Amino acid sequence: MNRKPRITVAGAGALGLTTALALADAGAQVAVYDPSPEGTNASAVAAGMLAPVFEAVLDAAAAPHFSLLLAARDLWPALEARIGITVDRAGALAVGEADFLHRVDAGVRRLGLHPTEMPRQAMVDLAPGLAPDWGHGLLTREDWRIDAAATLAALRAAGEAAGVTFHPRAADGFEGGERLVIATGMGRELGVIAPSLARLSPIKGHILRVAGPAYDGVVVRGEGAYVTADAGGMTLGATMQAGAEDLAVEPDRVAALMAAGAKLFPAVAGAQVVTRTGVRAATPDGLPMVGRGRHHGVLLAVGARRNGWLLAPLVARIITACVTEGDVGPYAARLDPGRFGNI
Repeated sequence: MNRKPRITVAGAGALGLTTALALADAGAQVAVYDPSPEGTNASAVAAGMLAPVFEAVLDAAAAPHFSLLLAARDLWPALEARIGITVDRAGALAVGEADFLHRVDAGVRRLGLHPTEMPRQAMVDLAPGLAPDWGHGLLTREDWRIDAAATLAALRAAGEAAGVTFHPRAADGFEGGERLVIATGMGRELGVIAPSLARLSPIKGHILRVAGPAYDGVVVRGEGAYVTADAGGMTLGATMQAGAEDLAVEPDRVAALMAAGAKLFPAVAGAQVVTRTGVRAATPDGLPMVGRGRHHGVLLAVGARRNGWLLAPLVARIITACVTEGDVGPYAARLDPGRFGNI
């Protein structure tokens, strides 16, 4: 850039902060607006999965987009080095009944990959405390994970060091910027200048922090639940309620999640839990809207559904290319906000 364009970013979640940092690194003058206290948005509630394989295998909406998800994951090492975090590359282990494992095995192989069959003792070494019912499982090293809260903090710190300014209120518009990047999740406040936001629908999720000895094993994927490492015990997730956008904790959904988790790790049963809820935004095809909006100067980075963290560096790269008139890459057309037609 010959001069520093002024860019306003609305939203300080995974997409907003990653994009703000990329724009600042490209030479822009960036201001981020978000009224939520730090660590309270849906990105902070998330488990931090960078999981192209199991997302493509277990989520029908993600199945056609494995190459895109994998390309996004492959951008994480550069971001890891840039902000000084550690990406957990230990992998993910599928555990369950024979028919579930058969479906997982077939799904992974359709992606052109070969899961590693793990006998009981190897699984216990990777996932201490795993229920004795499970005699074997399937491991992929292609799925990674980050600590969501720590990564949000690292992105913010790196952004501040790069000159990004932060404002604890919602953006009403361009806020003096030449361009506006909307990364507000399910927020509809900017719908007048970004009509495509009407395409978004909410998905509410519960995630549980289970108290107990710190679990430091690999991600375990089962039927109806997953378990990840947590310094104060383990993280158990997650529910998905399409169409719901309140943040109320629903005891019946928590109980069902606890039961599914206890099948994987018996220590979950009866443990103390802290329940958090978040609302994510989804588009009709499950992929985010990323790129130029309908109105001049407006760019969208919304609707990542359950893969916000995984897609964040790819979204940031596309938005930055739109601002700098650079190469948007091979996946920009698939994410173009205009693919759903005008509203």
